[in-house]
Amino acid sequence: MTSDLAIEVQGLRKSYGDVEAVRGIDMRVATGEVFALLGPNGAGKTTTVEVLEGHRDRDAGDVRVLGYDPASHDRAFKQRIGIVLQTTGVEPYLTVEEVIDLFRGYYPAPRPLDELIEVVGLEDKRTSLVRKLSGGQQRRLDVALGLAGDPELLFLDEPTTGFDPSARRSAWQLVKRLQSLGKTIFLTTHYMDEAQALANRVAIIVDGRIVAEGPPEELVSGPAPTVIAFALPPGRELPEALRGQALLENGRITIETAAATDTLHQLTSWATEQGLELEELTVSRTSLEDVYLQLTENAKGEEEGGA
Repeated sequence: MTSDLAIEVQGLRKSYGDVEAVRGIDMRVATGEVFALLGPNGAGKTTTVEVLEGHRDRDAGDVRVLGYDPASHDRAFKQRIGIVLQTTGVEPYLTVEEVIDLFRGYYPAPRPLDELIEVVGLEDKRTSLVRKLSGGQQRRLDVALGLAGDPELLFLDEPTTGFDPSARRSAWQLVKRLQSLGKTIFLTTHYMDEAQALANRVAIIVDGRIVAEGPPEELVSGPAPTVIAFALPPGRELPEALRGQALLENGRITIETAAATDTLHQLTSWATEQGLELEELTVSRTSLEDVYLQLTENAKGEEEGGA
C-alpha cells in the first residue's frame, strides 16, 4: 500500500451461507479525500464497511486500511480510525462535555475537549444534557465522539438521515470542515445530492459488485447530460425535428439532449413562432441520482437476465 492511500481493497469477497454479499470488489481511497459508497439496501454496502472497520472478517481478498489489515484487530489501527454509526447509545443524563470527555479517555492522544466541541458547533450546548439535544445536535455529538481520538480516517454512516434541510446543510459544512483538517472520510448515504455535494469520488455497489466509480462530475457527464422539461397546451404537437427525442409522462414532455443550447433554441424559437407559452419549463443537468438509478436498474436487469 502506498502512503497516499488510506484504503486499498483488492478482490474482497464475503458470503453468508449460500448468499454472496460481496463479489470480488476493488476499491482505493486517497488520503484526505471524501469517498462515498452508494448502493441500495442489500447491495453489500454495510458488509464492505464492516470489513474495513474490522468488525467483520472477509472470506477472500486483500484489505489494507491505513496500512493495517483490519482483521488483525490491532490496537494501533483502532486508535487511528473513528466511526460514526447511524445511532450511538450514550448516557442521556450526562452533559455534552461530560460524554465527549468520557470518550476522550479511551485514547492515548485525544483531541482537546474545547476543540472537539468547537469543531462540531456545540459550544452553546456543552453543559446541556444529551437527552435535551435536538436530532441534529445529537448527530453533531456523534461526530464529536467519532473524532475524540483524533482519527486519521472517519467512517460516517448515513450522517443526515432524518434531518430537515437546514440541519442537512449544516452537517455538510461540518464534513467539509473535517476534510479541511486533513481527515479522510468514508461516507455512506442514501442521499445522492449529499454524495454529489461532498464526495471527491463515489463508488456505486449493486448486488455485491462495484458498477461505477469516479468523481461525481465524471459519472454524470454522459451522452445526455441535460434534461429539458415542459408542458404543452392540449392539442399541440412538437415540431418533427424534436418529436423523436421527446417523452410524454404525467402530462409533461421531457427531452434528454447532449446539445442543450441547440435543442433549447429550436424549442423556444418554435414556441415563439406559434405564440405558445411553454408552461413549467425547466432545464437541468443529469444528476448523480439519475445515473445511480440507471446503473442500479441496469445491474438488476443483467442479474435477472443471467439467472
